[in-house]
Amino acid sequence: MNKEEFFISQIGGSKFIGDDGAFIDDFVYSSDSFFENVHFKRDWMSLEQIARKAFLVNISDAIAMNSIPLYALINISFPNRYTKTDIKALSNSFKNTAKEFNIDIIGGDTIAGMKLDISISIISKTKKPLFRSGIRLGDYIAHTGEVGSVRRDFKKLLRGRVVPSKSRFINPKLRGDFLYQASKYINSAIDISDGLSKELGRLSDINRVGYNFLYAKTKDEFCSGEEYELLFSFDKNSIDIIKSIAKRNRLKIDIFAVAKRGRYKSCCKDNHFV
Repeated sequence: MNKEEFFISQIGGSKFIGDDGAFIDDFVYSSDSFFENVHFKRDWMSLEQIARKAFLVNISDAIAMNSIPLYALINISFPNRYTKTDIKALSNSFKNTAKEFNIDIIGGDTIAGMKLDISISIISKTKKPLFRSGIRLGDYIAHTGEVGSVRRDFKKLLRGRVVPSKSRFINPKLRGDFLYQASKYINSAIDISDGLSKELGRLSDINRVGYNFLYAKTKDEFCSGEEYELLFSFDKNSIDIIKSIAKRNRLKIDIFAVAKRGRYKSCCKDNHFV
């Protein structure tokens, strides 16, 4: 058990803990943080890019649960050296991203700190939530898009190199249109924030399943964190409709495993609390 899982185990065993958000009476409540020197360095991204990514990674949690984001609370700590121009850059990016996804920013808190730290809570609504539980033996396991490029770009940034603004490390691509349309055929879902292998391990623990891999994945594909693609399972009989919905959205899906009896252990180092 890593430190993140140990901490969660210590704060209580609420039945609502364990998914991308907590589903209560048709609403999903989710929260995620985006901290300087943990998730990013200031010289890697502009303030506008930082604010946008902080918002997107939170919206991703709502999407993974088949939930429509409605409201956001933003808590932000920034250094005293930040000018009004800096603060305006952050606030405008938050506002523009909220407008793009039809979200109302309804409050939060601001404090002075040593570095830029952002925590956002999202309130969203759904009639049919998707959970991490729900995988059935024989289900196909798939993810949207391609994974691996974020890890490669992250390594470049650590070496002092620059990556393009279109890099998914800087600007994640969310898959809400596909998920909302395909949700009735999907048995479980999670967004890939800590890496494909790590998320497969979480699903294995929750569902008590292992995987027959249909082909070999590379280490970059398995261990690339902050991808924010969707990892999901579905019945084999739904393969044609899943592929049709993906094609309609001009989206690649990678069907790479089948759920079987057994357990799976992640082959990658933890991305957080290392």
